[in-house]
Amino acid sequence: MEWKDHALVLGVRNHGETSAIVELMTREHGRHLGLVRGGRSRKMRPVLQSGNLIHVTWRARLDEHLGYYLIEPDKLRAASLMTARSSLFTIQILAAHLRLLAERDAHAPMYEAANIVLDHAHDPLICARLIIRFELALLEELGFGLNLTQCVVSGTKQDLKWVSPKSGCAVCEKEGQPWAASLLTLPHFMPGRESSDVLVSTEELISGFTLTGHFLERNVYIPRAIRAPDERVKFIDDLGKQNQ
Repeated sequence: MEWKDHALVLGVRNHGETSAIVELMTREHGRHLGLVRGGRSRKMRPVLQSGNLIHVTWRARLDEHLGYYLIEPDKLRAASLMTARSSLFTIQILAAHLRLLAERDAHAPMYEAANIVLDHAHDPLICARLIIRFELALLEELGFGLNLTQCVVSGTKQDLKWVSPKSGCAVCEKEGQPWAASLLTLPHFMPGRESSDVLVSTEELISGFTLTGHFLERNVYIPRAIRAPDERVKFIDDLGKQNQ
């Protein structure tokens, strides 16, 4: 068995004296583990860092085997991700989210989305907006997509302001006003309200994280008996401090 693919490094653990088991998010073969012989060498250690993009060849006798990787570097951005606290949090958030997907199931859109987020990791405000979009896409991939494009009550696509915490559907201002206290805020930059000329505030970004976090918690974390990544909590906390 053999295939070639583009891949994002998610994590590495030592194996024996010289090798490493590498966890990758590949474009066409999903999240996939493999052995890299000599993965602990001086040459390979800088390449096998979380956040780097690589070209990979996977080989194994049978498809269900762990197999081993042949690695070629592509875009080595791990060093730049280490320069800021928010960037380090970003790669850890993405890795934790991608681990929610079934191993070896192809999710090319999530691979592409993760790389877009990492390409903007140097700017916390842009990155925050992209992480929220990534979490919306993740919910969709897991079968818990939200309907944010029209009001669940009236069907209108205008004046969408809230989201029902139960149904995950948008609610317009007129229909939702009586129940505003129990609804989740739908920020301006979300699908259904987005506008390229609207400046996104940190308050709206935090509202976006609250929205996606609610549905991740209810539909993913609690059923799997896990909790949100600590790095996500820290990223949001740092975001809130920017206005203090």
